[in-house]
Amino acid sequence: MYAIRIRWRLVGALLIGMWPATVSAQAPQASAEQHDHAAPSPPVEDEGHDRSVVMREGSGTSWLPDSSPMYMLHAQQGPWMLMGHENAFVQFVHTSGRRGADQTGSINWIMGIADRNVANGHLQLRGMFSLEPWTVRGCGYPDLLASGEQCGGGTIHDRQHPHDLPMEVSAEYDAPLAGTTRWQIYGGPAAEPALGPVAFPHRVSALPNPIAPITHHWFDSTHVSFGVLTGSLYGKHWKVETSAFNGREPDENRKDFDFGALDSVSGRIWFLPTANLALQVSAGRLKEAEAGEGVEPRRDVNRTTATATYHRMHEQAVWASTIGWGRNSELGHGTDALLAETNVTLADRDSWFGRFELVGKTAHDLDAVPAVQTCTHCIDLDTFTVAKVQGGYARYVNAGGLKSGLGVELSAVIVPEALRSVYGSRANMGFGVFITFRPAAAAPDAHAGHTVADADAHAGHAEGGAGDHSEHLPQPAAAAPVRAGRPAAEAPSAEPRLPVVAAERVIDPACAATIDVLNAPRATYQGKVYYFCSAADRDAFVNDPAAYLAKRGK
Repeated sequence: MYAIRIRWRLVGALLIGMWPATVSAQAPQASAEQHDHAAPSPPVEDEGHDRSVVMREGSGTSWLPDSSPMYMLHAQQGPWMLMGHENAFVQFVHTSGRRGADQTGSINWIMGIADRNVANGHLQLRGMFSLEPWTVRGCGYPDLLASGEQCGGGTIHDRQHPHDLPMEVSAEYDAPLAGTTRWQIYGGPAAEPALGPVAFPHRVSALPNPIAPITHHWFDSTHVSFGVLTGSLYGKHWKVETSAFNGREPDENRKDFDFGALDSVSGRIWFLPTANLALQVSAGRLKEAEAGEGVEPRRDVNRTTATATYHRMHEQAVWASTIGWGRNSELGHGTDALLAETNVTLADRDSWFGRFELVGKTAHDLDAVPAVQTCTHCIDLDTFTVAKVQGGYARYVNAGGLKSGLGVELSAVIVPEALRSVYGSRANMGFGVFITFRPAAAAPDAHAGHTVADADAHAGHAEGGAGDHSEHLPQPAAAAPVRAGRPAAEAPSAEPRLPVVAAERVIDPACAATIDVLNAPRATYQGKVYYFCSAADRDAFVNDPAAYLAKRGK
């Protein structure tokens, strides 16, 4: 009823157009002086929008902590910064009990981003796609206690449904409003409204874990919504946003856009008190969110979420954790969910991950009505508290600009006595083995916003003399973009370092030893953030970047 099908040629054009084909290393670009003779210099980005904002961007308009790694490939193409993200698994999953199953398949997504300055603001175009309609068979892969959406005319239960082919086709524009406050508008035919935390495929705390949370439909199931418009105001540590969107769950045809009226609404508040912590509270009314069975009408859902995401990064370690509470209310009845997940990755090589979930699910959610005799006419009122604990490990190795890994995950689900006959036991085990591919990490250090490359450089200063800051000099010749995964500099010791994107930050050598990069005057130019000793130096740079770089380069 709501589906509008698209031609395959259009899908191919979107995939080709949005995926940055130029992520491989390119020829060196002309120097700033040479470029100045050939064409006008590209605009200098206003002070309020620097790379720290890029670091905190999650899915849609959601935020991660400022201290976040970036798993990406990137390249500069004229005024456009092109970025590529992906995460792909080839997995075998086994679950036990009466509802257990085995399946081999692939969970995957790929995303292309094109980013540039426009007028006095910032434009970003995104396209994200998944091949799961072909690589995940049937109604989804085995995941005991998972629930949500429909397949074959019935509710999906004990399986995680595949993602749609178009996961995101969107645009975002933001510009300064007053002082450090900015306004932002975002939306598209496939996008994510301002509701819930960063969606699980994009959370660092869930990155190496191939299996979706069983609480997905209490927190972030709207991350694929076919029709979204979001407006936001934000500052350095806060963000307030609201969305109008189509809140109807996708149908079981996973290869098309399922458009509908933008009659659902949501609001969300973000607060980042430190570089390591991101807090959000959000609420939304999802109009006709869930399809009814048979002749039953669609159901509205009221959703409320509150989450905290904590990232701690050091030279060789990334620790990311998310905890949250979500509540769904429908037909006058509410159910609650708790989520706690974590991921510890050392040297972008060894990842240990874990997740615990506790959620109330109805007999309708779990398709358990025939086995539950205590409630004959209250399909949505008979609620069971169920739990799942899961953990695993993945070992990554270099594969060009990507990382390939081999991993294993173990799980246990626990149900109440009333569901023993449905699942065969109160506790049922599961496991999975998988190989995975993703970009290497481009990670900032947790201390004062420095990158790991900065830490290496400062370590080099200690060996080479306190006065040697030559690598911080602004260079008139812009080097070719470095692919994520290539070390920015050789570490002064034999210890491995996280691969980083080099040369994102340039610091004035006159104050490099004492500068506070969190508060120093700064400006963004040609994909780099320049930090200055004074506002006067920054203003001189903004007035004529090419002349300033040529002068300081000498």
